[in-house]
Amino acid sequence: MLAGLKHAARGAMLCVALLAPQVFAAEVERSGGPYVPTPQVVVDQMLAMAKVGPDDFVIDLGSGDGVIVLTAAKRYKARGFGVDIDPALVKLSNNEASRLGIADRAQFEVRDVFKADLSRATVLTLYLLPEMMKNLSAKIYTELRPGARVVSHDYHFGEWQHDDEFTFDVPEKEKVNGVARATIYLWIVPAKIAGNWRIAVAGGSHYQAALRQTYQNFEGTVNSGGRNLKLLQPTLRGEDIGFAIAADGLRQMFRGRVAGDRMEGTVDLGGGKSARWTATRAAKTALQ
Repeated sequence: MLAGLKHAARGAMLCVALLAPQVFAAEVERSGGPYVPTPQVVVDQMLAMAKVGPDDFVIDLGSGDGVIVLTAAKRYKARGFGVDIDPALVKLSNNEASRLGIADRAQFEVRDVFKADLSRATVLTLYLLPEMMKNLSAKIYTELRPGARVVSHDYHFGEWQHDDEFTFDVPEKEKVNGVARATIYLWIVPAKIAGNWRIAVAGGSHYQAALRQTYQNFEGTVNSGGRNLKLLQPTLRGEDIGFAIAADGLRQMFRGRVAGDRMEGTVDLGGGKSARWTATRAAKTALQ
């Protein structure tokens, strides 16, 4: 949610929650810009799109009055915390967590979003101004574990293309910006696979692969019998990877999982035949 961040355009701050009138008035006085309420239906859609469940740890950057983390904890039994630079909003959020009896699962902290530790998050939620989104993208990509879901309301990261989006009618928003619609964007944090890999097919071929990566998009070549072949049909979603190699007149389709410096899975050899395959990273290179 757009929250009271001193280094953001304070006159344009938004919040994803309805605040009590006295809190609203106090914030106008503090920041020079009001909070703009976002309907609960948007929060619900964000959490549904991220498929939040009881095993998740949800972090909300710019948490305002905490509605996202509170909803995740109360409705989905998730855990998590919100980060906001405004002490009054953090106090309001923690008080509400106590009132709801979920303070053991939902906490809120006064902190600059750029200094927040994101490593525990399985789900990260955002409703921040476009420039803030852009400035946070490298931190989010680097700190979150592969497979973590990132969900944003209305704004995206630009160069880091989203994996999914959903736009729906929200009549209540028309009073805010004249547009009665909301868009939710979803990213699945990809495994970091750039580098040189040794691929071995059980009882069969061995390859040397060189992979280049930009977020969830990657490309590369494999060396087979002294020939460099282009990697075909590359796909990467979290830790799930897929690619094809055309060698010796056959197209082999690899599917598997990435776990740090290792990969493993099953390769379709054609003709109804399949085999296990593994890969180990030979040397790390700078991530693109």
